[in-house]
Amino acid sequence: MVTLDRKDLAKYPFLKESQSYIGTISNSLDTFLESAGGRLAIREAITTLEHALSFTGREIPPLPDIPKDPEGVTIIIAAYPVSRIMVSCAQDRIFIDRLVRYQAWTVFAFLQDEDPEVKRFIRRSIGLPETGNEISVVDYIPVASRMPQEKWRLINRVVVKGNVQVAPDEYDEIVRERLRYIMARNLPLKVPSSVCELLRPAVERIKAEWQKRALEEFGQVEESAFPPCMQAILGAIAGQGHLTHMARFAISAFLHNIGMENTRIIELYGSVPNFDLRKTLYQVEHITGRGGTSTEYVSPLCSTMKTHGICVHPDNLCKKVTHPLTYYKQKKRDLNRKGKPSGENAPKQAEKRKSEKPEGQSGTDASDSIPSRADSDHKEEQGT
Repeated sequence: MVTLDRKDLAKYPFLKESQSYIGTISNSLDTFLESAGGRLAIREAITTLEHALSFTGREIPPLPDIPKDPEGVTIIIAAYPVSRIMVSCAQDRIFIDRLVRYQAWTVFAFLQDEDPEVKRFIRRSIGLPETGNEISVVDYIPVASRMPQEKWRLINRVVVKGNVQVAPDEYDEIVRERLRYIMARNLPLKVPSSVCELLRPAVERIKAEWQKRALEEFGQVEESAFPPCMQAILGAIAGQGHLTHMARFAISAFLHNIGMENTRIIELYGSVPNFDLRKTLYQVEHITGRGGTSTEYVSPLCSTMKTHGICVHPDNLCKKVTHPLTYYKQKKRDLNRKGKPSGENAPKQAEKRKSEKPEGQSGTDASDSIPSRADSDHKEEQGT
């Protein structure tokens, strides 16, 4: 039986042993958050979220300092649930995804030099075999779906009697992605409004930080940097084609993610047959988190775009990325380095395409690369 010390509890705050360690510090969450210790935990949670928002996931993050004193350990552990509560109050999927990715990668960093007994304990705590070289297909699929490398695809693995064979040097990555999956599965939490109100200043600070980073990341919308899939969808819209629901969702979320205002997104759909402003407004506001749920959606992964048949005309850069937003950032950076002038926004480009359509060309020809569905089957989706 492995024995965890205070340092272990701070390194792995998701463990039930870690939460039990701080479980008796206050009678209620509201009382704790208003206490001196609670304010320190909020500050630590803000720091965690700031790191999470800037973390790219391309390399192992620096190991955070672990305090030696009991009070410091308590704050570190308490910051874990507080950070999860904060992203739940924010109701922003981007915050949730960034947080769980950073926390899972931090665990991965600690595991690199961890005692084998503790490693086995961690594996068991998240439902993985302590030892061995296999994992059930049921557990493997949600884990592997988050890893872009071809080697993780189920078709490229050896499967024996319902178990996927895993090499010893791959196991820590399995643990990382399994933990990320578990952390995300339980979010957002149902948080009392009184608690969200207490955390509102901290949540607003994080939102402001993210808006600042998003502006630095994406800057002015530049369609010349759009990935081929998004350019094709815009072309289909300008050509008055009927798009699948996924194509509409993908372009609306993408444009919102890179900073385009809702009114400009809605304007794009003006040429869609049977355009319905009320439905379009409702759907765009729902996707962008302004329709009552406050949940903002992120544009789909490249793998999801492929599944739905809307990954079209991939170029060389497409082969190096796993998300349309990553493509956009890299392409825009390359264009700026080359001194290509920017500033022509997507609505103008779409309108330009529409006006340049040869006379007599069918309106649906522009969408020949994007799947469409019969009007009669999807009358409720005609708004966007």
